[in-house]
Amino acid sequence: MRSTRRLALIAALSAVALTIFVAESQIPPVVPVPGVKLGLANIVTLVAMVILGRRDAFAVLAVRLVLGSVFTGGFSGFMFSLAGGLLAYAVMCALTGVFPEKLLWVVSVFAALAHNLGQLLVALFVTSTPGILIYGLILAASGVVTGVFTGFASVFLVRAIRRSGKF
Repeated sequence: MRSTRRLALIAALSAVALTIFVAESQIPPVVPVPGVKLGLANIVTLVAMVILGRRDAFAVLAVRLVLGSVFTGGFSGFMFSLAGGLLAYAVMCALTGVFPEKLLWVVSVFAALAHNLGQLLVALFVTSTPGILIYGLILAASGVVTGVFTGFASVFLVRAIRRSGKF
């Protein structure tokens, strides 16, 4: 893929991920538990990793993290997003290619769990309260549910992109 076309695709995916992230931050929580949300922007990161590769997926993630914190929250939100996003990205890097594309939902579940772990570690650092780790059980359960959902969305989106013949 030519570099100009690739750069335009990275920019478009970054814009989509950022838009989803900002829109999702405006939606009232599905469950009344702080920190639990669908994480729909992670679909874009996972799809970018499969279609474009690790480096370009990282660029999409970085743009979303930085601009997302500018538009939605500030520094504390950035710390939570950064820790979760980087751990999720590392898991995606480790597992994408290990599992076939039809099992991207498994990669997504592990990435969601890693994301929640990253956020939990930041919360532990900020509060210095080890008891907060019990909250990890709730985050793990939500990570499995949301990871399956976003993972299946990623599977279907990658299939649609592949069928389009553009990649």
